[in-house]
Amino acid sequence: MSRTTQKASPKPPALAATLLQWYDRHRRVLPWRALPGKRMDPYRVWLSEIMLQQTTVATVGPYFTRFLERWPDVKALAAAPLDDVLHAWQGLGYYARARNLHACARVVATEHGGKFPDTEEGLLTLPGIGAYTAAAVAAIAFDRKAAPVDGNIERVVARLFLVRTPLPAAKPELRRLAASLVPETRAGDFAQAAMDLGATICTPKKPKCVLCPWREACRARQEGVAETLPARMPKKTKPTRRGVAFWAVRGDGAVLLRRRPESGLLGGMMEVPSTEWRGEPWSDAEAREAAPVAARWRALTGVVLHSFTHFDLELRILVGKTAARTATGKWVQPQALGGEALPTVMKKVIAFASGAPVGAPSRKVREEE
Repeated sequence: MSRTTQKASPKPPALAATLLQWYDRHRRVLPWRALPGKRMDPYRVWLSEIMLQQTTVATVGPYFTRFLERWPDVKALAAAPLDDVLHAWQGLGYYARARNLHACARVVATEHGGKFPDTEEGLLTLPGIGAYTAAAVAAIAFDRKAAPVDGNIERVVARLFLVRTPLPAAKPELRRLAASLVPETRAGDFAQAAMDLGATICTPKKPKCVLCPWREACRARQEGVAETLPARMPKKTKPTRRGVAFWAVRGDGAVLLRRRPESGLLGGMMEVPSTEWRGEPWSDAEAREAAPVAARWRALTGVVLHSFTHFDLELRILVGKTAARTATGKWVQPQALGGEALPTVMKKVIAFASGAPVGAPSRKVREEE
């Protein structure tokens, strides 16, 4: 009776040593990384990890540099007005991260003497730091034996161990397997090496298996299914919400803005006043009843489209001149709009209503609830 032979499972110590040797030769040069042999700055590590959530390295680089120039350490960031931080964050999306970034800086500065806790447990007590960020900062900044698992590492581990369970159900298993690989020393370098491997070699499409330091151990490569992993559950169709934004213009040319509530979607950002965003379209009568000031409102042809993480948005625009002396919000001259902390969707509204862009990026940015 014949037996089917199978290659032995990967051995973590040997795999870690092989990956670290590869990393020493091929590590990426990134603005938040210390040079080889130099100690990592926890502030830079934390700032970069928060910025990199749901955002690419190429996008984050310039933002990271500008933040460091303006706020070189955590105490400087803590002392900054939240509006300044939100304004500097424009274009990165997911604005809850910026609010939590500022809140975390204030806690570190006031309650920890400007020094970040050096353990996962301590880091988890800070605003805006979850399991992944705590593990990443603990490993990279303090060389703790921790296993941060981002999208790159999920992909590498799923292929290495041939994990066929679709995401997100596979996440606990992938975290367990990733933790089993972390060496006793150089945990921070190992975490960054695994991230680099996923970003440059073990890519989502057309992985460069011939260049991979783990190619002999990779079970997905052995089975010829590397490009199919990790498997994912089919995406659900996103719903569409609809609303009406009001472009109110005062006699001196100033337009009305207001601040969104601190909690929830785009919390603390400035916006062109709008109705609730809901599934059903707004009738003209409903929209005018919800207007922030009395005016002779005129509907513009067309809609502003924007994609959020969990829904798509359609906004109709009503424009109107008003003689109102008071209103809930802030009157801003058009030339000063670029200085306001406006999310991308509101920059689209302003560009649509005024006919002139206000520094809105041309690329698509998803915002966070």
